[in-house]
Amino acid sequence: MKPAYLLLYVLCFASILNCSSENTETSIEQEAQPESIYFPPITSNEWETKSITDLEWNQNQIQPLLDFLEAKNTKSFILLHNGKIVIESYMNEHTAVASWYWASAGKTLTTTVSGIAQDEGLINIDNKVSDYIGTGWTSIPLEKEHLITCKNLLSMSSGLDDSLGDAISAENLQYNTDAGDRWAYHNVYVKMQQVLASASNETWTSYFNSKLKNKIGMSGAWVPLNDLNIYWSNTRSMARFGLMISANGKWEDTQIVSENFLNEATNTSQSINQAYGYLWWLNGKSTYHLPQSQLEFQGELIPNAPSDMYCALGKNDQKIYIVPSKDLVIIRMGEAADNTNFALSTFDDDLWEKINAVIN
Repeated sequence: MKPAYLLLYVLCFASILNCSSENTETSIEQEAQPESIYFPPITSNEWETKSITDLEWNQNQIQPLLDFLEAKNTKSFILLHNGKIVIESYMNEHTAVASWYWASAGKTLTTTVSGIAQDEGLINIDNKVSDYIGTGWTSIPLEKEHLITCKNLLSMSSGLDDSLGDAISAENLQYNTDAGDRWAYHNVYVKMQQVLASASNETWTSYFNSKLKNKIGMSGAWVPLNDLNIYWSNTRSMARFGLMISANGKWEDTQIVSENFLNEATNTSQSINQAYGYLWWLNGKSTYHLPQSQLEFQGELIPNAPSDMYCALGKNDQKIYIVPSKDLVIIRMGEAADNTNFALSTFDDDLWEKINAVIN
């Protein structure tokens, strides 16, 4: 090849490479980047919003959703997408600053703080409860009491008799079967708060406040009720908690509770009730059990909800729904929507039908 032709060939080839490189860079720049999760400041009430229009959701279905919620005795409803508020509504004489109880949805606060304590090396949930609070915390034989681990409390598989009422004094904690052999919804999970107080050498409230509440800017307080502690807060505080959980345990750059623990907590925790993790309810399973029942029901817990959804559910329809596949956190507080057991009620399914009409 003559030198002039060789030079021309090299210049042309270099031009092609340069053009290809520029196109590749342009293509990469134009690729949609995943939206980062937004976290509201922990020292103010500011919270960024996102419009229905930006999300290309169905604006016309917002009012039917809110009308349904109001008719079903709802006090507040918040929907977050990637941390930003898309819908926030207060109704039935409730306000943004008013507190309301979490009921059993607050069980997941105990779960989370248990994970934090394990991350810190203060506890191991595979250890027996009596390692932390001593023996005689039940009325069952010592060899049977030693079978009950912290994990059994978090997964509702203690084997203790759930038919003796809500009290968790030793005389009320009677033997039914060996730990791990039976799933039964039971207030004995509250013993985990005693475990955490003992292991941390603090009060339950102090440890909770310093390790969780203050780190994510929650308001609220624990209110004693018989043998239980019930959490009360405004709705945005519940949303803050749900947001932290949906962000795999992080708040901005701080890991509050390990992702490994949350993965355990939000997956099936025992072999009996597929739809139950560590005090979290799980959708998308083929069967489920309900409180106060030993029956196994076929199908998903909430068929209209996304299969990957997991949730915190409390008396009178207090709800935290978390949907990883759709970057959603949804909060509902209020009075009971109806008078039936939550998974035998149509409320969750009907609510998700209304939500789906907005987001799909």
